[in-house]
Amino acid sequence: MRAQALHPDVLLVTSSVLAVNCVIVRSELQEPAGEAEVFVIDSPVLPEELDSLPGLLRQAGLPDPNGLLATHGDWDHLLGRMAFPELALGCAESTVERLSSRPGEAQRGLRDFDEELLIERPVPLALGSLQGLPVPGRLDIAERELELHPTSGHTQDGMALLIGWAGVLVAGDYLSPVEIPTLHENGGLGAYADTLERLRPLVGRSEHVVPGHGPLMDRERALAVLEQDVAYVHELGERGERAALPDGRRGKGQRVLHAQNAARMQPG
Repeated sequence: MRAQALHPDVLLVTSSVLAVNCVIVRSELQEPAGEAEVFVIDSPVLPEELDSLPGLLRQAGLPDPNGLLATHGDWDHLLGRMAFPELALGCAESTVERLSSRPGEAQRGLRDFDEELLIERPVPLALGSLQGLPVPGRLDIAERELELHPTSGHTQDGMALLIGWAGVLVAGDYLSPVEIPTLHENGGLGAYADTLERLRPLVGRSEHVVPGHGPLMDRERALAVLEQDVAYVHELGERGERAALPDGRRGKGQRVLHAQNAARMQPG
């Protein structure tokens, strides 16, 4: 697990597997001075990474978090409660609906992953209390706000979070420089294209863009990835499996995802 500071109020933690990114954000209260509120957005993956997360916050001089947030309902973004089981998990109302309508989906996904890699965990994943957040909307954090913006296409649920005062966009599973756009099982081509256009002005307001998977990007790099993704999604709609993959994302694994996209593709 690797940690890097993006801003005095923002810490990025990247898991050693799947390159999953977890963002820790704080905002200090003016009264009483020195006290702060902290949220953990998404999660690392490995048991030892989750076990070390509370200590990492203390080493960074951060208090215990006030809450957990998830960009969407895929299992690899929901593991924060394994590190902080006493906290509620906040997510878009669309994610609450997804997780409520598919009980056990996240747990099965995690179990399959762990069995494949022979990973043992001391406790199973328990999502506990889910707090649905209106999206689009804003979430107070001490004296500041997080902006919540809807995302769909990769999944049918989700949100991106803009930490405006720090210039950091947490994009969820979009704008990855290492993975092509992937559609959910019911298609979602039009929804994915709409999400990319919704993210465009947010990228323009950001100094750092954090994808769900893959390396941190500056604004220019993220805009270049966005343009590649727009072109790929458009060509996927026009040519299906014959669409060209984005430069730098044409390996075997990405070709498998591309074939799945072509099979799942639906307009909208």
